[in-house]
Amino acid sequence: MKLVRADGLLSQLDEFITTCCISGDFQPEPAIQYMSGSLGYITLNEDNPYPPILQSLQELFDSVGVTVTEDTTEPKSRTLDERASAYIKKVRAHLSELREKKQELDAKCSRLEQDKAQYSHFVSLDTPLEAIISSEYIKIRFGFLPGESYEKLMVAYTDNPYIFFVPCSAENGGYWGLYFTPVRAAEEIDGIFSMLYFERMKLPSATGTPAQIVAQLEEQIRGVKEESARLDEAIAAYWAQHEQTCSRIYSQLKWLEATFALRHYAAYRDKYFFYVGWIAESAVEEFAERVHRIPKMKLTINDPGKQDKAAPPTRLRNLLPFRPFEFFVDMYGLPSYGEIDITAFVAVTFTVLFGLMFGDLGQGAVLAIGGFALYKWKKMPLAKLIVPCGLSSMVFGFVFGSVFGFEHALDPLYHALGWEGKPIEVMDSINTVLLLAIGIGVALVMAAIALNIFAAVRKKHWGEALFSNNGLVGLAVYFAGVNLASGFMQGPQLLPTAAAGAIVGVGLAVLFFKEILIGIVDHHPDWKPESWLDYVLQNIFEVLEYVLSYFSNTVSFLRVGAFVIVHAAMMMVVFSLAGSPANPVVVVLGNALVIALEGLLSGIQGLRLEFYEIFSRCYEGGGRPFRGVQLAPVRREQPQK
Repeated sequence: MKLVRADGLLSQLDEFITTCCISGDFQPEPAIQYMSGSLGYITLNEDNPYPPILQSLQELFDSVGVTVTEDTTEPKSRTLDERASAYIKKVRAHLSELREKKQELDAKCSRLEQDKAQYSHFVSLDTPLEAIISSEYIKIRFGFLPGESYEKLMVAYTDNPYIFFVPCSAENGGYWGLYFTPVRAAEEIDGIFSMLYFERMKLPSATGTPAQIVAQLEEQIRGVKEESARLDEAIAAYWAQHEQTCSRIYSQLKWLEATFALRHYAAYRDKYFFYVGWIAESAVEEFAERVHRIPKMKLTINDPGKQDKAAPPTRLRNLLPFRPFEFFVDMYGLPSYGEIDITAFVAVTFTVLFGLMFGDLGQGAVLAIGGFALYKWKKMPLAKLIVPCGLSSMVFGFVFGSVFGFEHALDPLYHALGWEGKPIEVMDSINTVLLLAIGIGVALVMAAIALNIFAAVRKKHWGEALFSNNGLVGLAVYFAGVNLASGFMQGPQLLPTAAAGAIVGVGLAVLFFKEILIGIVDHHPDWKPESWLDYVLQNIFEVLEYVLSYFSNTVSFLRVGAFVIVHAAMMMVVFSLAGSPANPVVVVLGNALVIALEGLLSGIQGLRLEFYEIFSRCYEGGGRPFRGVQLAPVRREQPQK
């Protein structure tokens, strides 16, 4: 990264931003942080004029059901016509008028549908409503009577001459109908029906029989729907006429809003501005060329320095096969600027560990194909990780001779290669598998310490590289300790026991004083302890913690061997349940369960080993991502219906 400082006339700020700062290679910083207060510069704070009109246009797009998404083409014009606001207001007003009319029609149609539904309950009544409603001496009540209440009515009130219920239609275990009552007995009869849970309905006024009224309502509904459809066509035609212009204005507004927001990073004084930002070294030459095209612009380019107010951002650059594993590095924390990027190391180690724990040729192929399909379909970053993990599972599945749990399916291939059988029979080589896992753990821990030494040397932290528990002394102590443990277990030894013991003893003594040694070599101002008693007590426990961490980090890799064994055991259980001959349904379901369950667990355990046993020894993180400003206009997407 390079830190660039540009200054020029305030009237040139917009040209500088649109010409130099929006290609994706430049990350702006608040310029005022890099200015001396005595120079009189202040932050350029202005109200962005574009959000109000942009909001109005967004509401217009929402009203016609159009979704706006990012596009890749640059707008033809970076200036907005002054008549644009009036044009948008005019289009929005006309569309609002048409939509209000349509809403009125929709509301009217809804009311008619409701009226039709009410009258439909009484179509069996062949008497005109006005003939019975207009009676001076009789009251009529329409509504719904539950079935149990109707039966009770027929039994308990048959002798009451004032109770007369006429059912018209049956629904939901009850009856829609009406009852008649003399005016002078209405209060009493209404009370009786109320106790019977009669749900009264007030019908809208109409003339004719219910069947005739329903027919009239259906005719009115058809007319309203036809008029509503004509309005829909009018709205669509009007929008089609103005869509292209509105879209062009929207693209320009989004562009102008974003570029105007970049003005807030500038500091200014009188008629001059000052701008600061980070840019990748590979893009410096092109950036400088664009700046120098602007008259009277001055540009200063510097390497990152300790005096900078903000640490340089991090921009990862990895080979294509390793890029999916940036997801894990980003999850833990991006490397700070100047720190090593361990993405490639993570890619190799995680893939190998996952393949070991999930070694099956057939199931690995399912993972690889499924991950590829999922990425193509959903564009999930995690899906890209599944593909190399599945391929690794296929490789170790070939070594273990397992294809969907069939342990001898590859025997003909081995015989064709001149082998007696599979390289490793997991269930017959449990000790070998566990020792292999420990060996992998030793190799990875030593590799992590070596990476930390390399990173410290790059930063010229010589004391850290030499005397840290993850430095050269720590590597020597760990190697000698592994040598002693291997000899104790009757395993191979690369060093004599006495030499290994001496290295461990001397190394632990050096680690006891590591803060002092590192402080002296790296010129730390506070290397001398404030209290020697506190220092001694603290470092006794720290040295013990170093030894325990070496041991626990190594033993943690036993989980790799354990998962190799568990995977084989789970498939044995599946085939035990499948019987003999194997039930294909049980085999398929069992494989699906193992792929889902153990695939997830292997991924989690592999990630845990990376984070706790490897990252903790060679990686700090804490970097901030490079976020170059890259602007693009927009395109419309009609919603699927």
